[in-house]
Amino acid sequence: VEEKDPNIIVMVGDAPLINYGTIQSLMNAHMTSKSTLTILTGTGTISKDMGRIERNSSGHIQRIIEASDDFHISDIKEVNSGIYCFDSAWMWQALRKLTPQESGEYHLTELVNMAVSDNRKIESFVSTDDAEVMGVNDRVQLSCAEAIIRHNIREYWMKQGVTIVDPSSTFIDASVIMDIDTTIHPNSSILGNTQIGQGSILGPGIMITDSVIGQRCRLVSSVIESSTLEADISVGPYSHLRPGTYVESKVHIGNFAEIKASRLGMGVKMGHFGFVGDATVGPNANLGAGMVTCNFDGVSKHTTEIGENAFIGSDTMLVAPVKIGRHASTGAGSVVTKDVPAYRLAKGVPARINERPK
Repeated sequence: VEEKDPNIIVMVGDAPLINYGTIQSLMNAHMTSKSTLTILTGTGTISKDMGRIERNSSGHIQRIIEASDDFHISDIKEVNSGIYCFDSAWMWQALRKLTPQESGEYHLTELVNMAVSDNRKIESFVSTDDAEVMGVNDRVQLSCAEAIIRHNIREYWMKQGVTIVDPSSTFIDASVIMDIDTTIHPNSSILGNTQIGQGSILGPGIMITDSVIGQRCRLVSSVIESSTLEADISVGPYSHLRPGTYVESKVHIGNFAEIKASRLGMGVKMGHFGFVGDATVGPNANLGAGMVTCNFDGVSKHTTEIGENAFIGSDTMLVAPVKIGRHASTGAGSVVTKDVPAYRLAKGVPARINERPK
């Protein structure tokens, strides 16, 4: 590294808001001015733990005053970001001359004093973003930095055509991708590697993590994790789609439903509370209120298959492994422990299969 490049950028590890454009501008300013040292400074963000830039009457930088060194430091409004661009050859020689402070630390800011003593040219580049030079040294500053980043993310998406009804209560991760005409209502969180399709309406009170949401979906007050939803799907309020769920288009999932590691075919309706786990549900099946796929026998998980246009009556227990044929039905309150053939009715506890009508 020492002999590789004529100029070198030195950065701090506690300034997460610095962007690439600012670093590039700092380097350009350094190379244009042909200075020995160029310092990135700020004037809008003043923190008591940041060092200050002291200049002489001609405006030239004389030294950097550490926050712990001078009681009158607050009189100076230009702060040191801790980010520098050096002439590499000079910097490596100067570093060898540094001596430790009483605390045992080496202060890189002492290089400014050395440059002044050597009559070296020192320049500065002032950040145009008041916040980006802010350092993070405690939980309070961390929360402030996070708030700025989240504000920038929300602002970006609103400019891209996403409606955010209450930005202050909406959380969107930087990794999220959204299409135009998405609407996000208050108290909603869109997290992880989530993708949102055009025209979807999210919230209020939605939490989506690592999921793909298709076009024109309507999701209200529910939790969706590591799931895929195709287009024109409604979910909620108060439902939970757990990891491994795949929902085909035009499905309705109402309130207090839980779905885990299952695939729901096109047009399935699950209007009320119930649990579907480790199951495949065919197109246009109806899952009645209170139905449960009993997928765990105390030792292993088992699968349930429900055919297209099947009708699962309210409070039906489907004890896996079990298959419900296409157009088959179960009576309310039934406990189904055996496969139900297509077009047949199973009812009772345990369920008995009615004979096919003649």
